[in-house]
Amino acid sequence: MTPFTPPTADQLLAIRVNAGIEELAQSDRFAHAEPDLVEAIVEGVGQFAAGEFAPLNRIGDLEGARLENGVVRLPDGFRQAYDAYVEQGWNAIASPEAFGGQGLPFTLSCNVLENLGAANMAFTLLPMLSVGAIEALEHHGSKGQQAKYLPNLVSGRWSGTMNLTEPGAGSDVGALRSTAEPITEGPHAGNYRITGQKIYITWGEHDLADNIIHLVLARLPGAPEGSRGISLFVVPKYHVNADGTLGPHNDLRCVSLEHKLGINASPTCVMSYGDNGDCIGELVGHENKGLAAMFTMMNNARINVGNQGVQIGERATQQAMAYARDRVQSARAGSPDKTPVAIIEHPDVRRMILRMKALTEGSRALLYYCAGQVDRGNLGDEAAKNRADIIVPLIKAWGTDIGVEVAGLGIQIHGGMGFVEETGAAQHWRDSRIAPIYEGTNGIQAADLVTRKLGLDGGEAMVALFDMIAREAAGEAALASLAQDCAGIARWMRDEASLDDRLAGSVPFCTMAAVTVAGWQLMKQAAAVAEGAAPALASTKPVTVRFFLDRIVPEAAGLKAGATAGAEGLYDLPAEALVG
Repeated sequence: MTPFTPPTADQLLAIRVNAGIEELAQSDRFAHAEPDLVEAIVEGVGQFAAGEFAPLNRIGDLEGARLENGVVRLPDGFRQAYDAYVEQGWNAIASPEAFGGQGLPFTLSCNVLENLGAANMAFTLLPMLSVGAIEALEHHGSKGQQAKYLPNLVSGRWSGTMNLTEPGAGSDVGALRSTAEPITEGPHAGNYRITGQKIYITWGEHDLADNIIHLVLARLPGAPEGSRGISLFVVPKYHVNADGTLGPHNDLRCVSLEHKLGINASPTCVMSYGDNGDCIGELVGHENKGLAAMFTMMNNARINVGNQGVQIGERATQQAMAYARDRVQSARAGSPDKTPVAIIEHPDVRRMILRMKALTEGSRALLYYCAGQVDRGNLGDEAAKNRADIIVPLIKAWGTDIGVEVAGLGIQIHGGMGFVEETGAAQHWRDSRIAPIYEGTNGIQAADLVTRKLGLDGGEAMVALFDMIAREAAGEAALASLAQDCAGIARWMRDEASLDDRLAGSVPFCTMAAVTVAGWQLMKQAAAVAEGAAPALASTKPVTVRFFLDRIVPEAAGLKAGATAGAEGLYDLPAEALVG
């Protein structure tokens, strides 16, 4: 497996141009995000990721996590790397200063995770979930819960999880059956006894952090059916004493680990709560409002899962480029010199390399544009908040689809050696394949785009975004046309299409929308580089942006027919005839 080299120059360009970090630093809240500090963070975490996380990537894939007597163990080196991560303060970048964080923009937190995840995607799921737990407690926890849990979550000494999915419920969170019984007497009066089983709990049990803070969805007695009757509870692995020290083990356990296609070093746990009737949890926020609180964590996680598409795309691209540069095979077609050349000289391999670069850089531009809008929303900019809400399903869905495609192209460039595990190219694809599934499948993201997000600001926010892109991209005919198509489809879905028609066209429309915004943001990068920004990218950036605008954008335009075809043709056959 090729060593990981942090793409610092391209990250800094995206942070400056797409996220607009310098504008963010003009606010009182983010005044510390000055250029020197931003550059130091991006360079520093890149070096840390390459030195500490990357060497464990292959080891983690081969050895994986293992369950021993109720405790999940990771391979040698993981505890030391995680301790170094905590000691250097990387977990605290964007967390609130009141609880030990640095209070920097979410944009920089995204960069920390991008570097760590490109170095070791499976390992990085541990801090990624903790970031979401911090945000959920920051927004919905009581002052007592924040004081009790946030300092150690912010530092990383404790980790966090989200517990939604249950056997038989799948993506239908409203079908969960876990229960929470109020405790009226004894030392735990005012809290709840949690009972139930959760599946697919990422890093639900491990030996790297001193405590694990589970955020668990459950039902109170008499709660309404469906999602309206769900409450959120904080359930620590170890009880926390009044003085902050750890008490006895809570009544919860990891029943088993899933055997997965990839991310083998990330323990995916089946968790059981209350086997002995004594699992204690605290209500977070209000009764029956748990899903709204959990969505704070899920929204964060969806952006960071989209980030995983960027991460795996970067790692797979680096490996494919190294192989294509070193692998010598056949003479260049049409050349009078019949000497074999490196395969990167062959047109189709060159096409695949450029496609990998263009897609990865496009998804990175989209990621940091989204992060910058989140930061502006946190500063009170309502229009930016709406734009961020629209972009979240785009980066999660298209970003992770890109990760899978780029990792697949990486295998193709390796040829037969890509299908052999020893090269490591296959691991990138295996790891990438989970990202379009978890944190809401990509179909769910597309459905969210054409339902809730389509209606933001009275149905105007989405149309206004595409209209703005069409105006700004006037010099790029294909991109301007795609933006106009997206605006037209959004109007049709909003004003004329049935719900079935919208859902039937949601996935192609989601792809069209993502490519439109990514192309627009790449266009901004190219303009900045032409004006002297990022001299290290002066020769490469114009080429990859041109490839994206000339080849990726027209492909997306071809999805218009699918986005507007409606649902009727999907139901011409009854289910029995369709599946035989």
